[in-house]
Amino acid sequence: MQGEPQALRTVDEDGDFLLIEGVEKTLTIPKKAPLAIAILVGVITLGALGVASFALLAVAGAALMLLTRCLTTRNAMRALDPAVLLLIAAMIPLGIAMERTGLASQIAQGVFGVVGESSPQLLLAVVYLLTFVLTEFVSNNATAVLMTPICIGMATHLGMDPKPFLVAVTFGASASFSTPIGYQTNTMVMGPGGYTFRDFLRIGLPLNLVLWVAASLLIPLFWEM
Repeated sequence: MQGEPQALRTVDEDGDFLLIEGVEKTLTIPKKAPLAIAILVGVITLGALGVASFALLAVAGAALMLLTRCLTTRNAMRALDPAVLLLIAAMIPLGIAMERTGLASQIAQGVFGVVGESSPQLLLAVVYLLTFVLTEFVSNNATAVLMTPICIGMATHLGMDPKPFLVAVTFGASASFSTPIGYQTNTMVMGPGGYTFRDFLRIGLPLNLVLWVAASLLIPLFWEM
């Protein structure tokens, strides 16, 4: 088939023909670019000013993109990855279940019970390790909320400053690299990037281990224990 690029794109979008090659798959609408940029800037600005939550503003921004024809409904539906949607639908309840049944809390307290009153550096390393493991399955916010009172209680019981342990929780809860369900952006890039669960483990787990060692060694240097 031969024709002008725009005409070939129209044929491709129509869906009656399967075009194997020769046509750029990305359909651009240059005249809508200023409007799309304005919507994006508006969402970020309103979110930064605290007018509403970013989640609500993002949905409103997406709706405006559709209403103003910056994005067609058909293309928007095509962009939804069923595998990612099913992953989110399955893993969010799992994280909530671990939190509400007390399983996550029991895991944390059990680990600290095994470590006991060991050296402060070892306890710090265990805090970071446990935090980054939990945050791969439970949300980072829930993990921080769970680990904070445990660390404060442990430090108080041992007569130590809780600040280094809280710093370890802060960094560890943000180290969601080993699974596609640990953080929203991991899930978002999984489909478009063509990644698998194994890819996150292969790259993310070594990164987690490097940061674990670095945090265990460096946190005590900046926050005295």
